[in-house]
Amino acid sequence: MRRVVTFGTFDVLHVGHVLILERARALGDQLIVGVSSDELNFSKKGRRPIYSQKDRVHIISALRCVDEVFIEESLEKKGDYLREHRASLLVMGDDWAGRFDEFKSICEVVYLPRTPSISTTEIIEVIRQIP
Repeated sequence: MRRVVTFGTFDVLHVGHVLILERARALGDQLIVGVSSDELNFSKKGRRPIYSQKDRVHIISALRCVDEVFIEESLEKKGDYLREHRASLLVMGDDWAGRFDEFKSICEVVYLPRTPSISTTEIIEVIRQIP
């Protein structure tokens, strides 16, 4: 069985998130998604997510392409998460190209192209500018 693992915050879910998850799932038999905890997101981005960790897990779990979801508490534990979930393949967006190559001793690593012209940060900025 080919188990695909990916990670993300998945805040303000948009079509880019759905497309990369669907493409990741197509590469294996199971898709397992690590959703960044609220604390991890704050440490990475300097802001709290719009949606709570509980809500983001619920939303990602509801997608038919996703088989399992877990909370990613620490960037330093990525290797542990990959081993724990018996990953065959780690899939990340190509904006992270090369940054996860260190895990090639655990599983295959693939970087998929992101959907152009869409990001959570841009969506949040557009919403903030609405009077």
